[in-house]
Order: sequence, then C-alpha cells, then structure tokens
Amino acid sequence: MSTQDLPNIDSDLFSTPTMDQLLKAPSASHPPRILLLYGSLRDRSFSRLAVEEAARLLEAMGAETRIFNPRGLPLADAEDASHPKVKELRDLAEWSEGMVWCSPERHGAMTGIMKTQIDWIPLSIGGMRPTQGKTLAVMQVCGGSQSFNTVNQLRVLGRWMRMVTIPNQSSVPKAFLEFDDNDRMKPSPFYNRIVDVMEELVKFTLLIRDRSDYLTDRYSERVESAETVSKRVNQRSM
Repeated sequence: MSTQDLPNIDSDLFSTPTMDQLLKAPSASHPPRILLLYGSLRDRSFSRLAVEEAARLLEAMGAETRIFNPRGLPLADAEDASHPKVKELRDLAEWSEGMVWCSPERHGAMTGIMKTQIDWIPLSIGGMRPTQGKTLAVMQVCGGSQSFNTVNQLRVLGRWMRMVTIPNQSSVPKAFLEFDDNDRMKPSPFYNRIVDVMEELVKFTLLIRDRSDYLTDRYSERVESAETVSKRVNQRSM
C-alpha cells in the first residue's frame, strides 16, 4: 500500500504486517514457562489451592511452572527494589513466558495482596518491559455466589501491563465447597473450566512466545526511537 495519502506517516518506519514476518521466527524447544500468582495469605487459601491445581494441569500439559509466595512482600514503594521478595518476584516475571493470576474477591474487588504483586512488576526495568507480549490467564475464587468483578479487574491490569490476556477465564463460587479435606479440587464443571483455561493458556503461549518481539513492535515506538537517535547524533559537541 502506498503512503502517499498519509502525510503524517514516516514511510521509512511504516510497516505492513505479513504472514512471512509472523511465521519466520524459529520455534523454541523448551517447555512454556508459566508464573502463577495468588492473592491470599490465609493458611487455607483457596486462591492458592486453585493455583496449585492449575500448576499441576500445566505441568501435565508440558509446561514448567513457578508459584510465587507473596508472604513477606512489602507494600509497593514501602521498600526499594533490592528487597529479596521484590527481586524474587521480578526475576520470576522476567523468566516467565506466561502467567496465571488468581485472586479472591474481597469487597467486590481483587485483594490488596494481589494488587501489590502486580504493582511491584513495573512496566519497564532498565528500558525492558518485563510483561509485554507475555500471555496471561485470569481466575478468581468467591466466598459466595459466582462473580466476575475480580477477573474483569485483572483483565484491565493485564492490558495495562501489555500482556496478551486469553479469552477464557475461571470464577469459582463458594470455593470452600469445591476442595476436599486433602486440599484437592473436587470434580465439577468449575474444575473442568480451569482445565479449559490452562489448555488455552498453553496454546496461546506456544503461539505467541517466539513472535512476541514482532507482535509488540509498534510504529509509534519506532518513530520515537528514530527521533531519539537523530537528536543524539545531531547534538552539538559538549
């Protein structure tokens, strides 16, 4: 397509997406790397139990998983980034190719524990965006009837973190009834939905992880980068 009718476009930086560009990246052979976060510190945390079930499913599907324990994580900005729990979380975020976020619903929203973990994962670290282009699955557990407030909020945060949030999601109502005395989830349609969500997450992660750089390459950022280079090259000597 000609850019002659687009006077605001820098034709040197304008790119037409193509299947060849999308498919040319070599496929990685290592298992998909998935980080799982949960949003409660209770001894019997149902969001943690749901995440543990999700991790078992992911590993059965060939993924490598890590579950972050938020106990000891300070409130955002209460400590600096050198805090051991902050460093652990950020290292895991960088390691991962996809994530699962699962929070209880409290007062119609995600918990502060969940939000604190997300707040400690910044949009950029040293010019690198640790979450951009990674996949995300969102889940919630409810103490009462089924709700979708929390997963909807998590979707907003995932988009803000420039993550590819998969279409499917899980909301488990009356979670205290869905786990047995061994802390394993009982067979149910809610369990089957978690299987669906993890299956979809693995598929999207395999589809996207090798193409993340291409999928998140943006015209506006190419323009900004070109302007920055031009200013640096053309600046007067100090």
